[in-house]
Amino acid sequence: MKNLFAFGFLAFALTAVSCGGNQTKTEEAADSLTEVVDSTAEALVDSINNVADSATTAIDNAADSAQNVQ
Repeated sequence: MKNLFAFGFLAFALTAVSCGGNQTKTEEAADSLTEVVDSTAEALVDSINNVADSATTAIDNAADSAQNVQ
């Protein structure tokens, strides 16, 4: 869960940095930033999917336990 917020903050920071200043950027720098943002986004999606899978498993286990009580 901490990684989720860390990656979110990283994406926000990269976005804020890329929008600031009046410097012109070369295509190489823009491509590099795009790769960083893409990899960060992929890691964020993976982290969210892992959390969702864990939550689904916990809910399924609780539902199974509730059915076994009856």
